[in-house]
Amino acid sequence: MHSALPENKQSEFYHQFIDDARDNQQATLFNNDAPGPSAAAATIPAPGLPRRTAPWAFPERGLAVFYGSGNVPKLSHYFLPRLLLQGKRVLFLDGANSANPRLLARLARERRVPFEQFNRQIKIARAFTCFQLTELIARVPRFLESFAADVLVVTALPDLYFDEDVRDWDARVAFEQALGNLGRLARRPLAVAVFSAAMTFTPSAARKDFFVRICREAGEVWRFSLGEDGRPNLICERGSANNRLRPAATLAR
Repeated sequence: MHSALPENKQSEFYHQFIDDARDNQQATLFNNDAPGPSAAAATIPAPGLPRRTAPWAFPERGLAVFYGSGNVPKLSHYFLPRLLLQGKRVLFLDGANSANPRLLARLARERRVPFEQFNRQIKIARAFTCFQLTELIARVPRFLESFAADVLVVTALPDLYFDEDVRDWDARVAFEQALGNLGRLARRPLAVAVFSAAMTFTPSAARKDFFVRICREAGEVWRFSLGEDGRPNLICERGSANNRLRPAATLAR
């Protein structure tokens, strides 16, 4: 089994992904019109920041955060081809309702394998409130007993916890529980990837530190940006060789 998609297949997959976004009447993958704390973020990474030679990949273990503005959770699909071609199993906790079965079926066709076989490598559990996402994260050890995943993907964390219909105190209690359990999971032999569109939100003062605290737990922090060619890029803002947290820290000010 190959360890990565051939270059022509990667290019084909990315173009198909962008076409899907256009089908959903999205002019681009990002919406930077919404004001928010991201306006103070640096746009160019500092010299010496660590970079992957293949940034569209997860670390072998530990917590990595991928963030930006707009529909960031959907960008988690970019990482699936390499994982699945490596034979890895993915547990996907979808708090953003972003998992796309049609796109997964397309990937199965590209691999020339039955979708049922392809689908066995991914288990998806959806959450529609912050309380449901907290509960799903708490249940991960139980899920792993029956589905030995190599990778845990979580979307809309802490985005769901910014819900204005949820009281600040209740949101914080749920968040603290989720963050604690996420930290324990990150110490397992498991890759944990969080996809967040926190930059799109303007949280209340009581919740403004949620995203920063997740980043502090992470070994790696990556920011999505839109390149001049209209395609998404990844910029490393925190890695094992550099423990300084840059743009995300502006949220706490």
